[in-house]
Amino acid sequence: MAVKMKEMPVSERPYEKLELQGEKTLSNAELLAIIIKTGTKNESSVDLAYKILNLNQNTKEDDLSFLKNISIEEFMQIKGIGKVKAIQLKAICELAVRMNKPINYKNIQIKSPEDMAKVVMNELKNETKEIIKLVMLDSRNKIVKMNDIATGGSNFANFSISEILGEALKTKTPKIILIHNHPSGNSEPSTRDIEITYTLYNACQTVGLELIDHIVIGNEEYTSIMSKIAKELGK
Repeated sequence: MAVKMKEMPVSERPYEKLELQGEKTLSNAELLAIIIKTGTKNESSVDLAYKILNLNQNTKEDDLSFLKNISIEEFMQIKGIGKVKAIQLKAICELAVRMNKPINYKNIQIKSPEDMAKVVMNELKNETKEIIKLVMLDSRNKIVKMNDIATGGSNFANFSISEILGEALKTKTPKIILIHNHPSGNSEPSTRDIEITYTLYNACQTVGLELIDHIVIGNEEYTSIMSKIAKELGK
């Protein structure tokens, strides 16, 4: 039978441990246990937390990004996790996602593909769906606006070239960058990605826009399609 929380030494109970030693000293299971609050008759909140962590299908044990993709119903399949606890867990996961979204991106000057990748990497690197973003810049390459223009499945999202041009012309910005993620984690652009880049580049020229880049985001990596094309052309 599992050790009950009240039978643990005070210094080892998640609440008290955080208060006395700080949040950095707690394991992933202990942090989850604080959110769960209570266990069952036979299992502590820490035991339930380990069951949640065992839902991870990834090879990296410490990668908690899988939690945001666990549904309320899947959480509730764990005995001891009711609807209220499942909703609390979903709320915490969404807060974590929102914390990774760039808030103060406006006026950031983009001098290289790396600059742009840094702005969106945390938000996109663990997404399980493909998201396409349009970044609009002023004449000095400072970000004016950034919009999600399409969301798809695990392979690709469909979008319209005219939609991109219309959005950029509406904001009256002279330069744009297209960004999308690969849920596989591999940032190597597909043939389709490269073809879209050529099509968008030519379309931009017809309306007086400049396509600065099309960047693919993977898991802690990125690829600049424009840089890749230039390299292949020997420029």
